[in-house]
Amino acid sequence: MKKYFLAVVTLSLIFTVSCVSVNATRIGTAPVRPPIPAEQVVIYRTADQVPSKYEEIALLNAKGESSWTTESGMYEAMKKKAGQLGANAIILDAVSEPSAGAKIAGAFLGTGAERKGKAIAIFIFPKEQK
Repeated sequence: MKKYFLAVVTLSLIFTVSCVSVNATRIGTAPVRPPIPAEQVVIYRTADQVPSKYEEIALLNAKGESSWTTESGMYEAMKKKAGQLGANAIILDAVSEPSAGAKIAGAFLGTGAERKGKAIAIFIFPKEQK
């Protein structure tokens, strides 16, 4: 029973993250770095929270159907994309939720309503590096 529950939770997380699409636009002159696993990518709410000097790698734009995605699923998808670009952190910009009216209209019209998120993928230098 425990294995079944774990499998359902894992598949739900995979499905939720896979319903989010993230595109990236490289910015600046940062070198191309090797990929970093998503679980090693850190999320910061503001640039002031970043503990040391960093370099901007890319602008991230995420979107997903609000009834099939979660905010945490969106963050996980952004971390995955940032890691693929060699970024070890992201700074959140904005997440917009569809209004209740948009969700209701989408349900009646069958069009859905999108959750959207923006972030900046960054590479944080070790503190001893300048």
